[in-house]
Amino acid sequence: MFARRKKATPIKSLDELDPLVASGKPVLIDFMQMGCAPWRVMDGIMNVLAAEYPDSANVVKIDVAKVPGAAEKFNVRSTPTFVLLGRPQPKNSAKSKKANRNKPNSRNKVTSRWRANGLIPKDQISRVLESNGARPS
Repeated sequence: MFARRKKATPIKSLDELDPLVASGKPVLIDFMQMGCAPWRVMDGIMNVLAAEYPDSANVVKIDVAKVPGAAEKFNVRSTPTFVLLGRPQPKNSAKSKKANRNKPNSRNKVTSRWRANGLIPKDQISRVLESNGARPS
């Protein structure tokens, strides 16, 4: 009768990110702390985004107080902080194609494609997801 909406997936260990990144879909990470006032607002927005992009993006949240090393690895200085991980966009120039011809892993390298702190409008995050290959369902 009622379909359960997908929510942002809580990550308990940085090792859980590896299969998500390997999937090839953009990974939107919400670095948060329980009790942080802006987190309450952004948690709702992240859950809506997870429901809107269930098949084309991985939307996850990491509690920096509970996941050791997360804040250091991603250089998180305040919460909420958002990081989008994705594959680099291919360049169409002949020079870049020639330079990457002998680099088999150049397209497989995952990079931080976007980063923001604080309260971010949902439509801005949606545009970033879509510019990195995610499509709403």
